[in-house]
Amino acid sequence: MSVGTVIWLIGTLVLAGLELAAGEFTFLMLAGGAAVTAGASLFGLPVWAEIVIFGLSSAALILFLRPWLHRRYSKPRALDTSPKALVGSKAHVLEDITPSSGQVRLDGSIWSARAIDPAHVIAAGEHVIVADIDGPTAVVWKE
Repeated sequence: MSVGTVIWLIGTLVLAGLELAAGEFTFLMLAGGAAVTAGASLFGLPVWAEIVIFGLSSAALILFLRPWLHRRYSKPRALDTSPKALVGSKAHVLEDITPSSGQVRLDGSIWSARAIDPAHVIAAGEHVIVADIDGPTAVVWKE
């Protein structure tokens, strides 16, 4: 391993560390260019060729990979405020869940509830998981 390779590897680590502070993928692309150049320097290329490889590989990463990464990780997540967003949540049984009635406290409010299997009765005080929301009724199953 030559001195040039070690310098490019140190540059890769420094640029990747700077990316942690910046967070907009530019330094990460430069770190990728430095890593490519470190690999190329193993073949004993002259310094001017290493600099050209660094410039070309960094430019290619910035032009082609960075926009895709930016779109992929910068789009805001949609906030789901529909009742279906409660599926998978835990609920506390307030009133025994029988085939005809039952209540649970779900996400701070009281919901009517029924069990997935109508043959089972879930006692008050138990914890359940919401499997589905059917109108104003939470369909639940025991943990």
